[in-house]
Amino acid sequence: MGKPPRSVHWLAAGESFPPLANAWGHEDPAPGLLAAGASLDVPTLIRAYSQGIFPWFSLGQPVLWWSPDPRMVLQARSFKLHRSLRKSLIRFLGDPECEIRFDSAFEQVIAACAGTPRDGQPGTWIVPDMVQAYTALHRAGHAHSVETWIAGQLVGGLYCVNLGRMVFGESMFAHQTDASKMALAALVAFCRAQSVPMIDCQQNTRHLASLGAVEISRSEFVMHLGQSVGKTAPAWQFQPLYWNEILTDKMATLP
Repeated sequence: MGKPPRSVHWLAAGESFPPLANAWGHEDPAPGLLAAGASLDVPTLIRAYSQGIFPWFSLGQPVLWWSPDPRMVLQARSFKLHRSLRKSLIRFLGDPECEIRFDSAFEQVIAACAGTPRDGQPGTWIVPDMVQAYTALHRAGHAHSVETWIAGQLVGGLYCVNLGRMVFGESMFAHQTDASKMALAALVAFCRAQSVPMIDCQQNTRHLASLGAVEISRSEFVMHLGQSVGKTAPAWQFQPLYWNEILTDKMATLP
């Protein structure tokens, strides 16, 4: 006989998350699933991210909380700037109508991301409850948008969560070629300049791997969180000189 199906731990409002070791493993139907229920209020989200947990669910489902093992991360110093993107970036920087902005249009960014399914996913996971929750997290100073603007138009970007010296990438979108990649490159340059060594990518995708992201164990990831989230968060302002963090790094440029 096969193993009986595992039950999901249901969280009551304000209840602590179960130990990460309780998350479903690779032999289970939803590897990384830790719990369900509770709310997406700001204190719960901060507590979750601080412990290496994030929400991810579809319309009609309860709130589902995840902590996968391994964890996909992008070490800021390991970012791969492909030669084609470098050329696009140099053109972008040479055009006075092109700019990177932080937090000038968070709600527009998350709305655009909600219309962009993840790799391999048929629909969006950024349901209305998630939009509302991360907008509240943004207003509380813990969620941020990195935006690519051309001629006064928002053409790409991403949003992320920041606790201390840790950044958790959430989603990105592009209405023009390379617009989301430029936003990610700007985030990497910012992280390097502000001594933020790691960006959480949550799950493995071919696109993230091509940019230098790798998998690490959950225990290593949680150890890094313990060293990072309690530190003072950086000021979320982008300075053009930050581009030197990646443009002068010859090791980052690939064919």
